[in-house]
Formats: sequence, C-alpha cells, structure tokens
Amino acid sequence: MTGRALRAGALLALAISAQALGAEWNVAQLFDMLSRSSPAKATFHERKYLALLDRPLDSTGELAFTPPDRLEKRTLEPKPERLVAEGDVVTLERGGKRYSIALREQPAVAVLIESLRGTLAGNLLAVTRTFSVALEGSSQGWRIVLRPLDPESSKLVTRIEVSGAQAQVRTVEIHQSDGDRSVMTITPVKP
Repeated sequence: MTGRALRAGALLALAISAQALGAEWNVAQLFDMLSRSSPAKATFHERKYLALLDRPLDSTGELAFTPPDRLEKRTLEPKPERLVAEGDVVTLERGGKRYSIALREQPAVAVLIESLRGTLAGNLLAVTRTFSVALEGSSQGWRIVLRPLDPESSKLVTRIEVSGAQAQVRTVEIHQSDGDRSVMTITPVKP
C-alpha cells in the first residue's frame, strides 16, 4: 500500500468513526472530500491590501492544481506572470526572465505554497505539520483557519483563511503580521 493510500485510509477511518459517534462535520471529513476531488482548473481574482498603497492591487488569471503537489498560477492582468510550484521548487517567469528557488531556502514562500497545496490535495497530515487547523461551518459552506506553528513563520503570516463548499475551494485570504493581506477568489472552470 502506498503512503497516499495509507493516508487516505486513515482519513476515511477518522471520518467514518466521527460519523458513527454522531459527530458534527469535522476537519478529517473535509480533507477526505478534498483528497478525492479531481485535478482542478480555475480562474482567480486577487486583491492585495498593502499599507504602502492608497488603493488595493488587483490581479486576475488562471490556477491549475495537479495532485499531489503541482500548483500553477498564471497571472494575466495587470502584467503577465507565471508561478509554478512543483515538489520543493518554485519557478517564477516574469518579463521574459525565469527565476527558481528551493522552498527550503525560503520559509515565508513555503508557508504560503504549502497551505494551498496541502489543502487542495486534501493532505491533512502535511497541513497539520505546519499549521494549527480550525474548521467552521458545514460541508455546504466551510472555512478553515490555518495558523503557522513555527514562531518564525508566524512573524510573517498570522493566519490563512480558506473557505469553500463541498470539495471546492472558493477563497484564500492571507493575513500578514505587518497588517497587509490578500484575498483570492477562485472560480472553477468547467471541463
């Protein structure tokens, strides 16, 4: 049995146990649902609120996630940009130039990438290695609040709020310790 199959089995057992005990909607059930969803493509609208600016910055583009760990964010407006996170490497293409970094060398970037990849993959074990996880709502409308466990990471990001319905992530809100924040609204693209 592969590690992924073992993890999925453990999450399913937790979800079944919770249901058998009459428990309400829980994190294990949500992540089990997310782990069973198909590779996803979506459009996004991101609004960044930065203390240095009078107005928020808006960007739009496309997202693609291929489990277990390939996340691509292609910004179309206001300026073309492509960010691909795969394994431990993040590659950014902007203005005809290409930059690559290892996530282990950039903990601030790693926290942001892993929160989204882990949630989209339904990998509760990976998410709980880095964050505390609190769930609100029901399967019809849920929100998880991720808080970094590492004190160094929490100096950069105080919390990440991910919300959605069923196995669809709809918004990702990142709150930085300096007061800046971003809100990304995600709209699935029909196959």
